[in-house]
Amino acid sequence: MLARRDLLKAGLAGLTTLGLPGLGMASVGPADEWLFSAVDDAEGHQVLGYVPATGERFRIAVSERCHGGCRRPGHAQAVLFARRPGRSMHVISPGAQRELTRVEAGTGHHFYGHGVFSPDGRHLYATVNRIDDGAGLIRVFDAERDYALHDELDLGGIGPHELRLMPDGETLAIGLGGIRTDPDYGRVKLNLDDMAPALLLVDRQSGEIHERHVPSHHQLSCRHLDVGPDGTVIAGYQFQGPAWERHPLLARRTPDGGFQELTLPNALTDELRHYTASIAVARDMPRVLVTAPRGHKVVMLDSRDGRLVASHGIQDAAGALGDGQGGFWVSSGRGDFYRVAGDGSAPERLEHLALSWDNHLA
Repeated sequence: MLARRDLLKAGLAGLTTLGLPGLGMASVGPADEWLFSAVDDAEGHQVLGYVPATGERFRIAVSERCHGGCRRPGHAQAVLFARRPGRSMHVISPGAQRELTRVEAGTGHHFYGHGVFSPDGRHLYATVNRIDDGAGLIRVFDAERDYALHDELDLGGIGPHELRLMPDGETLAIGLGGIRTDPDYGRVKLNLDDMAPALLLVDRQSGEIHERHVPSHHQLSCRHLDVGPDGTVIAGYQFQGPAWERHPLLARRTPDGGFQELTLPNALTDELRHYTASIAVARDMPRVLVTAPRGHKVVMLDSRDGRLVASHGIQDAAGALGDGQGGFWVSSGRGDFYRVAGDGSAPERLEHLALSWDNHLA
């Protein structure tokens, strides 16, 4: 039996026959784990399925640029969402390597690029904007009924973005960005003066808001987040105010419901350029990785106390996801794919592809 390292080498060597060069090697995770990401390449907008251990991959053309995605528990399906403000989500099969169905947000609505399934894989919860009044919603789709609309939860705010399921299986952690958009105006932000962002914890059945944590400045858009197995939530901000101001860009919700913003060294905060993207909390050790594509940085924290462990330069750092071995996979908008070990050591570049990864890995 080939060792994982040998398997990786063999898989990447095989890529040269496809004109896709393999680069530096690293110890990696199981070969049966697919990653998914929205990408753009010479052919246009794509969904990429990818196995880091072998380099195996497939691409599916989609009708618009996508953003985040999620896997359906217990089923060989993944869903990728159109990038804000987009109107479609794409259900794909990694086995058949094709799109199974395309689901619309609904008349008068658009997606914000993220969703998450219930633990049994039946219901899909997606962040949505009701365009007429800007109301932020969770639309619930029934995957067992061809993703028919099942329910709708009103969040009492504007601009919900990324969401995750808490360890209890019943509560959604939601980054409420506070920014109103309209497809008629593209990605123009329509309400920067009166934003009201928050980190929300919401009952996925009733829609009751259990917790609402408000950032220290009304223009700190709470957008991306991840949840640890102990209930720790790490949330990332994108500051929408003047470039010369300095504000914390990360926050931590503790397992007991406390909330604190995390202070990084001033020089590092400035290097992040007011913008955090993907956040990944490791499941197998107390580590968090945050990407900052505008600052060309990744930042690693201790999830127990928010302490800075390391920061590294990665050009256009995009998606991040725990690799199940104490480290993280990191993609780049420049086409590179990395592993970042949990000990804080320098990133290892595994591969370069002729494409641009979007900001999230599923």
